[in-house]
Amino acid sequence: MRDPLHTRAIGQLILAALCWSAGGLLIKSVDWPPLAVAGGRGLIAAVFLAATNRPLRFHFSGMQILGAVAYAACTVTFVIATKMTTAANAILLQYTAPIWIALLGAWFLGERATRADWITIVVVLGGMGLFVADGLKLTSLTGNLIGAASGVAFAIMTLALRKQKGGSPVESIILGNLLAFLVGLPEIVHAPALPPVGWLALAALGCIQLGVSYWLYARAIRHVTALEAVLVPVIEPLLNPVWVLIVYRERPSTLALVGGALVLSAVTWRALGSLQARPAATT
Repeated sequence: MRDPLHTRAIGQLILAALCWSAGGLLIKSVDWPPLAVAGGRGLIAAVFLAATNRPLRFHFSGMQILGAVAYAACTVTFVIATKMTTAANAILLQYTAPIWIALLGAWFLGERATRADWITIVVVLGGMGLFVADGLKLTSLTGNLIGAASGVAFAIMTLALRKQKGGSPVESIILGNLLAFLVGLPEIVHAPALPPVGWLALAALGCIQLGVSYWLYARAIRHVTALEAVLVPVIEPLLNPVWVLIVYRERPSTLALVGGALVLSAVTWRALGSLQARPAATT
Protein backbone atom coordinates (compact mmCIF):
# COMPACT_ATOMS: atom_id res chain seq x y z
CA MET A 1 0.00 0.00 0.00
CA ARG A 2 1.00 3.60 -0.49
CA ASP A 3 1.99 5.46 2.63
CA PRO A 4 -0.99 7.81 3.18
CA LEU A 5 1.13 10.23 5.22
CA HIS A 6 3.63 10.55 2.38
CA THR A 7 0.87 11.02 -0.20
CA ARG A 8 -0.69 13.76 1.92
CA ALA A 9 2.73 15.40 2.37
CA ILE A 10 3.21 15.66 -1.40
CA GLY A 11 -0.13 17.44 -1.61
CA GLN A 12 0.89 19.76 1.23
CA LEU A 13 4.09 20.68 -0.64
CA ILE A 14 2.09 21.55 -3.76
CA LEU A 15 -0.27 23.73 -1.71
CA ALA A 16 2.72 25.40 -0.03
CA ALA A 17 4.17 26.23 -3.44
CA LEU A 18 0.81 27.69 -4.45
CA CYS A 19 0.93 30.01 -1.43
CA TRP A 20 4.56 31.00 -2.09
CA SER A 21 3.73 31.89 -5.68
CA ALA A 22 1.47 34.77 -4.59
CA GLY A 23 4.51 36.70 -3.33
CA GLY A 24 5.28 38.55 -6.55
CA LEU A 25 1.86 40.15 -6.88
CA LEU A 26 1.49 40.93 -3.17
CA ILE A 27 4.93 42.53 -2.81
CA LYS A 28 4.07 44.94 -5.64
CA SER A 29 1.25 46.28 -3.48
CA VAL A 30 3.50 47.10 -0.49
CA ASP A 31 5.32 50.38 -1.07
CA TRP A 32 8.20 49.61 1.31
CA PRO A 33 11.90 48.83 0.76
CA PRO A 34 12.56 45.09 0.24
CA LEU A 35 14.05 44.44 3.69
CA ALA A 36 11.14 46.25 5.35
CA VAL A 37 8.73 44.00 3.47
CA ALA A 38 10.75 40.92 4.45
CA GLY A 39 10.79 41.97 8.09
CA GLY A 40 7.14 42.97 8.21
CA ARG A 41 5.86 39.77 6.67
CA GLY A 42 8.25 37.81 8.91
CA LEU A 43 6.72 39.27 12.07
CA ILE A 44 3.17 38.59 10.86
CA ALA A 45 4.12 35.04 9.84
CA ALA A 46 5.74 34.38 13.23
CA VAL A 47 2.58 35.52 15.06
CA PHE A 48 0.37 33.48 12.71
CA LEU A 49 2.42 30.29 13.15
CA ALA A 50 2.66 30.73 16.93
CA ALA A 51 -1.13 31.09 17.10
CA THR A 52 -1.88 28.08 14.88
CA ASN A 53 0.59 25.56 16.32
CA ARG A 54 0.21 24.07 19.78
CA PRO A 55 2.08 23.11 21.83
CA LEU A 56 5.30 24.92 20.92
CA ARG A 57 8.63 23.59 22.13
CA PHE A 58 11.44 26.11 22.00
CA HIS A 59 14.36 24.08 23.34
CA PHE A 60 16.94 26.06 21.33
CA SER A 61 18.90 22.98 20.33
CA GLY A 62 21.67 23.32 17.79
CA MET A 63 19.42 21.94 15.02
CA GLN A 64 16.53 24.23 15.93
CA ILE A 65 18.82 27.25 15.84
CA LEU A 66 20.47 26.12 12.59
CA GLY A 67 17.06 25.81 10.94
CA ALA A 68 16.06 29.27 12.17
CA VAL A 69 19.24 30.99 11.01
CA ALA A 70 19.12 29.24 7.62
CA TYR A 71 15.46 30.19 7.18
CA ALA A 72 16.16 33.85 7.94
CA ALA A 73 19.21 33.81 5.69
CA CYS A 74 17.20 32.24 2.86
CA THR A 75 14.39 34.80 2.97
CA VAL A 76 16.59 37.86 3.55
CA THR A 77 19.26 37.01 0.95
CA PHE A 78 16.58 36.29 -1.63
CA VAL A 79 15.10 39.76 -1.13
CA ILE A 80 18.55 41.36 -1.38
CA ALA A 81 19.45 39.32 -4.46
CA THR A 82 16.19 40.34 -6.13
CA LYS A 83 17.12 43.98 -5.50
CA MET A 84 20.74 43.70 -6.67
CA THR A 85 20.30 41.42 -9.68
CA THR A 86 17.40 40.40 -11.92
CA ALA A 87 14.43 38.52 -10.50
CA ALA A 88 15.23 35.75 -12.99
CA ASN A 89 18.77 35.36 -11.65
CA ALA A 90 17.52 35.37 -8.05
CA ILE A 91 14.92 32.66 -8.66
CA LEU A 92 17.24 30.43 -10.67
CA LEU A 93 20.06 30.71 -8.13
CA GLN A 94 17.79 30.01 -5.15
CA TYR A 95 16.54 26.85 -6.81
CA THR A 96 20.04 25.40 -7.01
CA ALA A 97 19.11 24.09 -3.53
CA PRO A 98 18.36 20.54 -4.79
CA ILE A 99 22.00 20.14 -5.86
CA TRP A 100 23.26 20.95 -2.37
CA ILE A 101 20.72 18.65 -0.77
CA ALA A 102 21.62 15.82 -3.15
CA LEU A 103 25.31 16.28 -2.26
CA LEU A 104 24.82 16.70 1.50
CA GLY A 105 21.72 14.62 2.17
CA ALA A 106 23.50 11.26 2.49
CA TRP A 107 26.02 12.64 4.99
CA PHE A 108 23.59 14.79 6.98
CA LEU A 109 20.44 12.65 6.91
CA GLY A 110 21.37 9.29 5.44
CA GLU A 111 19.09 10.04 2.46
CA ARG A 112 20.94 9.21 -0.75
CA ALA A 113 19.93 10.82 -4.03
CA THR A 114 18.74 8.27 -6.58
CA ARG A 115 19.37 8.28 -10.32
CA ALA A 116 15.79 9.55 -10.76
CA ASP A 117 16.58 12.42 -8.38
CA TRP A 118 19.65 13.49 -10.37
CA ILE A 119 17.76 13.26 -13.68
CA THR A 120 15.01 15.44 -12.19
CA ILE A 121 17.54 17.99 -10.91
CA VAL A 122 19.23 18.30 -14.32
CA VAL A 123 15.92 18.65 -16.20
CA VAL A 124 14.53 21.12 -13.63
CA LEU A 125 17.60 23.36 -13.74
CA GLY A 126 17.65 23.23 -17.55
CA GLY A 127 13.95 24.03 -17.73
CA MET A 128 14.29 26.89 -15.27
CA GLY A 129 17.20 28.23 -17.29
CA LEU A 130 14.94 28.41 -20.35
CA PHE A 131 12.07 29.73 -18.27
CA VAL A 132 14.00 32.75 -17.00
CA ALA A 133 16.31 33.12 -20.03
CA ASP A 134 14.86 36.48 -21.07
CA GLY A 135 15.75 38.00 -17.71
CA LEU A 136 19.12 36.36 -17.12
CA LYS A 137 22.13 38.66 -16.96
CA LEU A 138 25.77 38.03 -16.14
CA THR A 139 26.23 41.48 -14.59
CA SER A 140 25.94 42.30 -10.88
CA LEU A 141 28.35 39.71 -9.55
CA THR A 142 27.55 40.62 -5.94
CA GLY A 143 23.83 40.14 -6.46
CA ASN A 144 24.41 36.80 -8.14
CA LEU A 145 26.65 35.61 -5.32
CA ILE A 146 24.01 36.57 -2.78
CA GLY A 147 21.43 34.71 -4.87
CA ALA A 148 23.63 31.63 -4.81
CA ALA A 149 23.93 32.03 -1.03
CA SER A 150 20.12 32.02 -0.87
CA GLY A 151 20.11 28.63 -2.57
CA VAL A 152 22.62 27.25 -0.08
CA ALA A 153 20.57 28.66 2.83
CA PHE A 154 17.39 27.10 1.39
CA ALA A 155 19.15 23.73 1.28
CA ILE A 156 20.52 24.00 4.82
CA MET A 157 17.11 25.08 6.13
CA THR A 158 15.45 22.07 4.51
CA LEU A 159 18.09 19.67 5.86
CA ALA A 160 17.77 21.13 9.37
CA LEU A 161 13.97 20.94 9.31
CA ARG A 162 14.06 17.38 8.00
CA LYS A 163 16.54 16.45 10.76
CA GLN A 164 13.84 17.50 13.24
CA LYS A 165 11.22 15.21 11.65
CA GLY A 166 10.75 13.34 14.91
CA GLY A 167 10.00 16.58 16.74
CA SER A 168 8.41 19.85 15.67
CA PRO A 169 10.27 21.81 12.98
CA VAL A 170 7.79 24.70 13.03
CA GLU A 171 9.64 26.33 15.95
CA SER A 172 12.68 26.86 13.72
CA ILE A 173 10.44 28.60 11.19
CA ILE A 174 8.93 30.88 13.84
CA LEU A 175 12.38 31.81 15.16
CA GLY A 176 13.60 32.38 11.60
CA ASN A 177 10.73 34.76 10.89
CA LEU A 178 11.54 36.70 14.06
CA LEU A 179 15.18 36.95 12.96
CA ALA A 180 14.06 38.25 9.56
CA PHE A 181 11.94 40.84 11.38
CA LEU A 182 14.94 42.01 13.40
CA VAL A 183 17.01 42.33 10.22
CA GLY A 184 14.30 44.41 8.54
CA LEU A 185 13.36 46.44 11.62
CA PRO A 186 15.64 49.45 10.86
CA GLU A 187 14.02 49.87 7.44
CA ILE A 188 10.52 49.33 8.86
CA VAL A 189 11.07 52.21 11.32
CA HIS A 190 11.92 54.59 8.48
CA ALA A 191 9.42 53.22 5.96
CA PRO A 192 6.52 55.42 4.80
CA ALA A 193 2.99 54.86 6.09
CA LEU A 194 1.04 52.29 4.12
CA PRO A 195 -2.46 52.78 2.71
CA PRO A 196 -5.09 50.14 3.59
CA VAL A 197 -4.35 48.15 0.43
CA GLY A 198 -0.69 47.99 1.40
CA TRP A 199 -1.51 46.71 4.89
CA LEU A 200 -3.85 44.09 3.44
CA ALA A 201 -1.12 42.92 1.05
CA LEU A 202 1.44 42.79 3.88
CA ALA A 203 -1.00 40.82 6.04
CA ALA A 204 -1.56 38.38 3.16
CA LEU A 205 2.20 38.03 2.71
CA GLY A 206 2.63 37.13 6.37
CA CYS A 207 -0.48 35.00 6.91
CA ILE A 208 -0.76 33.19 3.57
CA GLN A 209 2.42 33.53 1.52
CA LEU A 210 4.62 32.62 4.51
CA GLY A 211 2.23 31.60 7.30
CA VAL A 212 -0.03 29.02 5.65
CA SER A 213 2.74 27.84 3.32
CA TYR A 214 5.15 27.02 6.14
CA TRP A 215 2.35 25.60 8.29
CA LEU A 216 1.97 23.07 5.46
CA TYR A 217 5.71 22.73 4.84
CA ALA A 218 6.52 21.97 8.51
CA ARG A 219 4.03 19.11 8.45
CA ALA A 220 5.01 17.78 5.04
CA ILE A 221 8.74 17.62 5.74
CA ARG A 222 8.22 14.97 8.41
CA HIS A 223 7.06 12.50 5.76
CA VAL A 224 9.12 13.30 2.63
CA THR A 225 12.83 13.27 1.90
CA ALA A 226 14.71 16.56 1.99
CA LEU A 227 15.12 16.38 -1.79
CA GLU A 228 11.39 15.93 -2.34
CA ALA A 229 10.82 18.93 -0.07
CA VAL A 230 12.60 21.22 -2.56
CA LEU A 231 11.88 19.49 -5.87
CA VAL A 232 8.08 19.39 -5.59
CA PRO A 233 7.73 23.11 -4.63
CA VAL A 234 9.91 24.11 -7.60
CA ILE A 235 6.61 24.76 -9.40
CA GLU A 236 6.39 27.96 -7.31
CA PRO A 237 8.44 30.22 -9.61
CA LEU A 238 6.41 28.93 -12.56
CA LEU A 239 3.10 29.84 -10.92
CA ASN A 240 4.22 33.39 -10.13
CA PRO A 241 4.07 34.63 -13.76
CA VAL A 242 0.74 32.85 -14.19
CA TRP A 243 -0.82 35.25 -11.67
CA VAL A 244 0.98 38.15 -13.38
CA LEU A 245 -0.48 36.98 -16.70
CA ILE A 246 -3.99 36.86 -15.24
CA VAL A 247 -3.79 40.26 -13.50
CA TYR A 248 -1.45 42.28 -15.73
CA ARG A 249 -1.78 40.41 -19.06
CA GLU A 250 2.01 39.98 -19.27
CA ARG A 251 2.49 36.98 -21.56
CA PRO A 252 5.55 34.73 -21.10
CA SER A 253 7.89 34.09 -24.03
CA THR A 254 8.00 30.86 -26.02
CA LEU A 255 11.25 29.88 -24.26
CA ALA A 256 9.56 30.44 -20.91
CA LEU A 257 6.66 28.20 -21.91
CA VAL A 258 9.03 25.43 -23.06
CA GLY A 259 11.10 25.72 -19.89
CA GLY A 260 8.01 25.71 -17.70
CA ALA A 261 6.70 22.60 -19.45
CA LEU A 262 10.03 20.84 -18.84
CA VAL A 263 10.01 21.72 -15.14
CA LEU A 264 6.39 20.69 -14.63
CA SER A 265 6.95 17.41 -16.50
CA ALA A 266 10.06 16.54 -14.48
CA VAL A 267 8.48 17.41 -11.13
CA THR A 268 5.26 15.54 -11.97
CA TRP A 269 7.23 12.48 -13.08
CA ARG A 270 9.31 12.52 -9.90
CA ALA A 271 6.30 13.12 -7.64
CA LEU A 272 4.34 10.27 -9.21
CA GLY A 273 7.38 8.03 -8.86
CA SER A 274 7.73 8.91 -5.19
CA LEU A 275 4.06 8.03 -4.59
CA GLN A 276 4.69 4.39 -5.47
CA ALA A 277 4.54 1.80 -2.73
CA ARG A 278 7.06 2.51 0.01
CA PRO A 279 7.51 1.48 3.65
CA ALA A 280 5.40 3.38 6.15
CA ALA A 281 8.54 4.19 8.13
CA THR A 282 9.15 7.38 6.15
CA THR A 283 8.52 9.49 9.23
